[in-house]
Amino acid sequence: MPNDPPPTLLAAIGRRGFLLTAWPWRAVGFLLSTVPVVLTAGMPLVLLGLPWLLAVSPDATLGERAFLGVLGALLIAGLGPPATIPLAWLERRRLRLVDARPTRSGHRRPPDRGFGSWLRTRYTEPATWRELGYFLLLAVVVPVVYTALLSALVFLLGAITSPLILLGGDGPMALGPVKVATAEAALPYAIAGLALLPALPYLPALIAVAHAVLARALLQSGSGERLQAELVEVARSRARLVDAFEAERRRIERDLHDGAQQRLLSLTMKLGIARVDLPPGSPAAGSVADAHQEAKQLMTELRELVHGIHPRVLTDRGLEAALGELADRSPLAVTVEADLPGRPPRQVESTAYFAAAEALTNAAKHSGAGRAGVAARWAGGVLTLEITDDGAGGADPGRGTGLTGLADRVAVIDGRLLVSSPAGGPTLVRVELPCGLNDPSSG
Repeated sequence: MPNDPPPTLLAAIGRRGFLLTAWPWRAVGFLLSTVPVVLTAGMPLVLLGLPWLLAVSPDATLGERAFLGVLGALLIAGLGPPATIPLAWLERRRLRLVDARPTRSGHRRPPDRGFGSWLRTRYTEPATWRELGYFLLLAVVVPVVYTALLSALVFLLGAITSPLILLGGDGPMALGPVKVATAEAALPYAIAGLALLPALPYLPALIAVAHAVLARALLQSGSGERLQAELVEVARSRARLVDAFEAERRRIERDLHDGAQQRLLSLTMKLGIARVDLPPGSPAAGSVADAHQEAKQLMTELRELVHGIHPRVLTDRGLEAALGELADRSPLAVTVEADLPGRPPRQVESTAYFAAAEALTNAAKHSGAGRAGVAARWAGGVLTLEITDDGAGGADPGRGTGLTGLADRVAVIDGRLLVSSPAGGPTLVRVELPCGLNDPSSG
């Protein structure tokens, strides 16, 4: 809204009545408070950079200058951040004098609370070196800019008061490059100085604006860094969720296999024994026979459920054996070609298995295929799985063929799903899963 207070000094300068607000005074306060900050940061930096001052000595040899230059850089890079990091925290809060917008630090949170972890994090992140560069820049620029500002103020004050000074006959008087000897000669300069007086507050305000822009650019986290940090956290959260999901799936599979399945097996055996002991053709024998048949059917369904949650062969013997069992259980005629020099990581192995199972299920249900093939290769840090079928093709994720869910499952571990399914077939589903850290072929 036009009547809302401006959030920054830069926005306030462009509005009417700027001189009647508190912004000019805030700009002056910001510039004055910069001096102790620069002195506090400048003293240790000057001491650390003392070899640089010695390097420019005319008595120093070329080799000594090179050595002193490298030594100064190492001292500032090694010992400068401990001095500038707390001052950067102060600068972000002092920036509120001329910029009310929030300023976030670009520092990352160390992985643990140890001092070594903190030190390693600070010295390996860009924010630390931006802060060091900020204070090095201030140490060089502030003396020059403030000297120029003070000279301009002295010149303006001298021009305004020059006629009064020259009335006493103390001339000539220097006004910059010009010398005036009488009050009459100084009068035009005094009038010009009075005319420029209302513009005087804008000069420190503009310097404060430039300083604030520099501080915000170097002392706060950039959008790219925030996005990168968020992506890293998302990736870590996703990995934790995948681990938790796999652990829960294994727990359910173990409980069903060792608990419900064993009790159901015992029940089936007891019903079989009871069926033998009852007289054939009696009503009780018929009821027990029906119960026995239903128990065996339920046993089969529970076995299929356990297998769908996490097949035991995948845990015990690995992906290659699990793909072979998957081919045997498929209604299609499936051939398996696997070239796996070792066992992939558990997450990759599980994802590859269920991707193959989903692709074969889709082929059997939707494509009208009679034959299919599964090929698995592991090289170059990537596990590649290809599932082909001789069906009618036309696989489309938008028609609910399960490819969308398969793509989501693959993407969880940064994998890639490629599908080629022209009308009339054949269909090729290619899954690429990165697992370079445990690649046995890399050794």
